[in-house]
Amino acid sequence: MTNQLSMRRKRLLFWGGGLFLCLLFSVSTAVSLGSADIDPWTVWKVIITRLMGVSPQVTGVDEASVAIVWQLRLPRVLLAAVVGASLALAGVIFQGLLKNPLADPYILGVSSGSAVGAVLAILTGWGISWFGKWTVPAFAFIGACLALFLVVRLARTDAGVRTESLILSGVVVNAFFGAVLTFAISISREDLLQRIQFWLMGSFTLREWDHVWIVIPFLCIGLTVGLLMSRELNLLTLGDRPAYHLGVSVLHIRLFLLITASLVTAVAVSVSGTIGFVGLVIPHVIRLLTGADHRTLLPLSVLAGAVFLVWGDCLARSLLNPAELPVGAVTAFAGAPFFGYILRKHRHKLN
Repeated sequence: MTNQLSMRRKRLLFWGGGLFLCLLFSVSTAVSLGSADIDPWTVWKVIITRLMGVSPQVTGVDEASVAIVWQLRLPRVLLAAVVGASLALAGVIFQGLLKNPLADPYILGVSSGSAVGAVLAILTGWGISWFGKWTVPAFAFIGACLALFLVVRLARTDAGVRTESLILSGVVVNAFFGAVLTFAISISREDLLQRIQFWLMGSFTLREWDHVWIVIPFLCIGLTVGLLMSRELNLLTLGDRPAYHLGVSVLHIRLFLLITASLVTAVAVSVSGTIGFVGLVIPHVIRLLTGADHRTLLPLSVLAGAVFLVWGDCLARSLLNPAELPVGAVTAFAGAPFFGYILRKHRHKLN
C-alpha cells in the first residue's frame, strides 16, 4: 500500500509538473503570437508589472505592449485554458460514471441545450435589458440546465437512474434540441446567420477578463468535488453492484457527479460556444499515460485540457491569418480521427 501511494505521488508529481510547465510555456507563446509580435519575455514582464502594480517604465515595457497583452490577448488565452480544463474535467467524470469510452460532455445534450439558448438570445434579443453583454452566456446556461433536467427526468425509473437510460435520454434530448436549432437557423436573418454559425463552432473572439472569472469558480468547484469523490468514481468504474457492496450510494453519487460535470460544461460552453472532442480525447490520452486512477486522472486531465485548447485557439487564429477559424473546427480535425480510433478499438464492448 505504501509503495503504491509513493508511486502514485511520484507519477502525479512528474506528469503534473511537466504539464504545468508546458501550460506556462503554451500561455506565454500563445500571447506572444499575433499581428504585433511580442516576445515571451516581454509577455511575462507585462504580467509581473500588472500583478505587482508597478509602473511599466520600471520594467521597461511600453504602454502599447501592456494594452495588447493584458487587455486583448491574455484574457483570451486564459479563457481558452480554463474552458479546455473544464471540458476535460467533465469528460473524465462522464466516462467514469457512464463506463462508456465514447462519453464526453456533450453526450447528455448539454451542448445542444446551450446552443438553443444562445441562438434564441441572438435571434430575439430577449434579456438584453437585464443581462447586457451577458445575454448569450446567460441564455446558453439556462438552456444547458433545461437539457440536463430533461435527460435526468427521462432516465429516471422506479428502479433509479441507469447508465443505459442516461445515454439513450441524451440521444433523445440531443435530437430534439438539434431539430429546434435547425429550425431556428433556417428562419434567421442573413446578418445573424454568420454570428450564429460561428458561435456554434466555438470561438474566443472578443472575450474579456469577466468571462474568465465566470468559468474559474465552477472549474475549481468541479475539480474539488471530483477529487473528494475520486474513490467513489474508481469504484463506480467496476460496476454498480460491486460499488454498492463496497459502500457507495450509487444513485446519489451518480446524480450528484452528473449534475456537477454538466454544470461545469454548461458554464464553459456559455462563454465559448460549442467546442467538441476535448472531453473525449484528453481523458483517453492521460489514461493511457498514467492509468485510470481518478486521483491522478482528474488533475492531470485538467492541465492537459488547458494546454490542448490553448494551442487549438492559437491555431484557429493563426492558420488563415488575418481571417480566423472557429476553434471547434480545429478540435474537430484533431478529435474526429481519434473518435474513430476509439470507436473501432472498443466496438466489441459497445455491441
